Amino acid sequence: MRRAEKIILSIIVCVVVLVGGIKAWLGQFKINATADVPFYTTASNDLNRHANAIYKQQNCKQCHLLWGTRDLTQAVPAPSLDGIGSLHDEAWFFRYFSAEDPQALIPSRLKKQYRMPSFAQLPEADRRALAQYMASLKVKDEYLDEVRKSEYEKLTGNTYVAPGVSPP
Repeated sequence: MRRAEKIILSIIVCVVVLVGGIKAWLGQFKINATADVPFYTTASNDLNRHANAIYKQQNCKQCHLLWGTRDLTQAVPAPSLDGIGSLHDEAWFFRYFSAEDPQALIPSRLKKQYRMPSFAQLPEADRRALAQYMASLKVKDEYLDEVRKSEYEKLTGNTYVAPGVSPP
């Protein structure tokens, strides 16, 4: 081997060892990854599969964040769905998904092409499954105001003021 090849090989070995060492060192500080996650679902596995199939089929992830995943190529400021079931119940979601004009229930500041589409054309069973699933998306009580704030600010573009708090 030539001297230059030995130097390059030595550098590669050092980088691999260094990266491996850093990963091993960081691994000893690993905390239970779900311990501080405030969001959860009460949905059964069957409901979860059915609703997620509809969610994918309707391209909901183009606009909405769910479980921390979103189509990052889209910049639509739609509300996150994490914890949304703590804000509305199943009956409300069913009315929303059945509405010919969802903006009549929740006005949106978004341009027309980015507004929530109507799901009234979906079969009733699919709308019920979506409603039941969305209602199952809960947030721990101590994070409820953050979910309210996020939804309000995304939909209106205004600063959220918690009930009972004076505006600045």
